[in-house]
Amino acid sequence: MEQYIKPVEIRWADLDPNFHLRHSIYYDYGAYCRISFLEEHGLTSLIMARMQFGPILFREEAVFRKEIRPGDQLAIGLELIKSRRDFSRWTIRHQLTINGEILAAVITVDGAWINTRERKLATPPSEISEVFDKMPRNKEFLWLTP
Repeated sequence: MEQYIKPVEIRWADLDPNFHLRHSIYYDYGAYCRISFLEEHGLTSLIMARMQFGPILFREEAVFRKEIRPGDQLAIGLELIKSRRDFSRWTIRHQLTINGEILAAVITVDGAWINTRERKLATPPSEISEVFDKMPRNKEFLWLTP
């Protein structure tokens, strides 16, 4: 897949008293983008619940570059920047852009899969790996060794 980009509608509740995007909303947009990708590729929350697997984050970092304000045309992209070959550990980067060209923020998350019944990190079932394998990869994508 070349790119995955989701348009985002800025809501009044997303703003801070200075009338720009609240810092915590950036992370919400990242989660929205990741879950949208999974769901659009057939990996819904119901399926993950049935498999007793879910994503878990170890680190989430945002770098803020430009103010996002009401009325901006905002979009968020997603790309895999590194992963183990079994997709048990991974790093995803999001770029938020204004009007399709101005980089407003970069969010990077490190994550893994957890077996929700055993409450332990685990290698995901093939249904999950197949979806993750469809994720757009950064041009400098790196396979991790265990």
